[in-house]
Amino acid sequence: MTNHSETTGPFENSDISGREPFTDLSARDTQVTLRTPAELADALPYLLGYRPEDSMVLVALHDREGQGRFGGRARLGIPANEEDWEAAARQLAQGLVTGSERRGARPEQMVAYVCQEPAPGESGRDVKRRLERLAHLLRTQCGDLDVPVIEALCISDGRFWSYCCPVQGCCPEDGSPMGLPGTSVLAAAATYAGIQVRGTLRELRTRLQPWETTAALEQEIALDAAGMTLVPRILDEGSRAEVAEETLGLAEQLIRRFAAAAPVSGAHPADLRDDGLLTHDEAATLILGLQDRTTRDRAAVWMEDDEAAPALRLWRALARRCVGPYGEHAAAPLTLAGWVAWSTGDELEAREALAMALGADPDYLFARLLHQACNDGIDPEAIRRCLRADRAGHTPADYTAQPHPERKAARAALPATESATPGASAGANGESPEEARGTGTRRRRRVRSADGSDAPRTARSTDGRRRPAGSRPGSSAAEPVRPGSRGQGGTRARAAEPGTPTTSAAPSASDRRKPEEEG
Repeated sequence: MTNHSETTGPFENSDISGREPFTDLSARDTQVTLRTPAELADALPYLLGYRPEDSMVLVALHDREGQGRFGGRARLGIPANEEDWEAAARQLAQGLVTGSERRGARPEQMVAYVCQEPAPGESGRDVKRRLERLAHLLRTQCGDLDVPVIEALCISDGRFWSYCCPVQGCCPEDGSPMGLPGTSVLAAAATYAGIQVRGTLRELRTRLQPWETTAALEQEIALDAAGMTLVPRILDEGSRAEVAEETLGLAEQLIRRFAAAAPVSGAHPADLRDDGLLTHDEAATLILGLQDRTTRDRAAVWMEDDEAAPALRLWRALARRCVGPYGEHAAAPLTLAGWVAWSTGDELEAREALAMALGADPDYLFARLLHQACNDGIDPEAIRRCLRADRAGHTPADYTAQPHPERKAARAALPATESATPGASAGANGESPEEARGTGTRRRRRVRSADGSDAPRTARSTDGRRRPAGSRPGSSAAEPVRPGSRGQGGTRARAAEPGTPTTSAAPSASDRRKPEEEG
């Protein structure tokens, strides 16, 4: 290649191991050929479905009839500690190659990206130099797996740099400017094919994170008040089914209310509208009611047709209301949001919501099962069939005696084991639940009394008030111990399925940090 910074013209064979320029097929037999680093840099958001930040990304290439075609993609956040770079690069490379082999197509080549915005006082050129070692590690780890990296790019501050340019002094020291978003041939083809770039993961997370406004205190007061009345009723076997019906009735009423609301353009304005459709008391009632697993499972049936979109909006709104010491309660609405998103084909939001649910409660079984199934590329229709059958075939009283739908879903879609961890693959951005946990509420240690039993669980808010004891419902006689709760003697219990082996309560740190794979 005579001028590596050109935006037109093919790669020389020396740059792509003797292969032709690689292409990617979009809808309706439209074929787009990418020939230059500039086009590869422009393609990244379309390959992932969002604009990555603080990311290391690998994209697999497969040789088909002399042309390279895009395969799976994998992403991890760039570790803050440089000592962790080599392990992260190894994990990313092995994860993508293993995932591709599992799908029956080992990649022949890779394209590597490192993406990070400059820190204060830093330039994009400084970022490129600082991340050069990380790009080299990605190349060597892929090489150790006999999958060469044919291009490695750094993207920062609206510019890109190639680490593979064979000509000394060819590329500008200050990088080459990225094209204006939406102006490339690939952008036009992606629009034609219906491929949507969703902005950044930070923007997606904002839709699911707890409020940090003055209204958060009002919502916390409503949660305190609801806990005083609802939790004792949920824990009482005689009134538990009645509370479940009230919770589901209110949820159905709110879904109809959300469906009837006038449409609003833009994610943030739409979320503000939805927040206005939900009172503090209604949100508190639903959040606490959904802590009962059978109630939550029954709420998962609003997953398709005209019910899905307003249900997803409701679950997002509830996740935003899990404020202050109620952060762990967000696991239920986040899991429901992830499930509905996955059921309707939005795997990006599904993985992110489920990763955030595991960040709120790493032992939340339903989120763990869905998270693994989504990342493993399992068809959600198997789970939908189970939930449809439950919806059609059971009366409300049946749910206290029937196996949980989460377990039926697991048997329909996953191997019958609980040894799988949430780290089997990560959220939409490739982050593990451990990384996502930084965006939620830190888990609290439970106080234990002198005899080893659990003391009443309370949480203090910023103004010194205490949440009522037991506002996070425990298990009842008809319900297995909730994942993440503690039984007698303070031992953390896992809700075991009959015939299923139990394992340690929490995944290891190495398991939690596995990269996302996208087929």
